[in-house]
Amino acid sequence: MSLKVYQYPQCSTCRKALKWLDARKLEYVALDITQTPPSKQELTAMLAHYEGDLRRLFNTSGQVYRDLGIKDKLATMTKTAAIDLLSAHGKLIKRPFLLAGDQGRVGFKEDEWAAALDGEER
Repeated sequence: MSLKVYQYPQCSTCRKALKWLDARKLEYVALDITQTPPSKQELTAMLAHYEGDLRRLFNTSGQVYRDLGIKDKLATMTKTAAIDLLSAHGKLIKRPFLLAGDQGRVGFKEDEWAAALDGEER
């Protein structure tokens, strides 16, 4: 299984997640989420992991989220509009954003990542 981690280098949680992967000697590709946001297909796949809960994909504590007033728009936003917006603004996406085969996680919680990567640890 290939691991892809969209992360932001200045994010302490992202650095912690990469350190956690390194400690387990797991190979991954790390991409700067601000330079290369996840594709619409990857965002749609991640949304499925969270049962269509759009809010889970958004970095709700970020400046761009506040500047664009997403909190007030999210309830009426279509899935397509949200995916389009997220794919255009990497800083809007909750990070780190892990894709691991048919598994996906946003944010870093060790137990969730361990469950998603079960069988990958060497």
